[in-house]
Amino acid sequence: MTENEIAKIVVDAAFKVHVALGPGLFESVYQRAMIYELRNRKLKIVAEHPISVIYDGVNLGESFRADIIVDNKVILELKSVEHIAKVHKKQLLTYLRLADIRLGLLINFGAPLIKHGITRVANRLQE
Repeated sequence: MTENEIAKIVVDAAFKVHVALGPGLFESVYQRAMIYELRNRKLKIVAEHPISVIYDGVNLGESFRADIIVDNKVILELKSVEHIAKVHKKQLLTYLRLADIRLGLLINFGAPLIKHGITRVANRLQE
């Protein structure tokens, strides 16, 4: 399955979760619901996956945890905030580069409409 095919499934799952739960809950609630939805759709999910940083040839150890990695191809960064900040997109792009993953979805469950809360971030993804 390609990154774009996975992204379509993720967007559909996010829509279902957002309709059912609405905006304004804690990020952890949406994370659990998304894991449930994506596993029901037969996708391989890893939550809170630690990613290490290599600096100057030295492994600095675990530097961040990806909210959800889907099929080792797409990182989901989940938020539940009023507005996405520019830094959130930059962080996701950095996570993609460090994990050597091509596509990320920044999903803000705090948005009144989920279609306005999803941002694609690509890292050398070939369309």
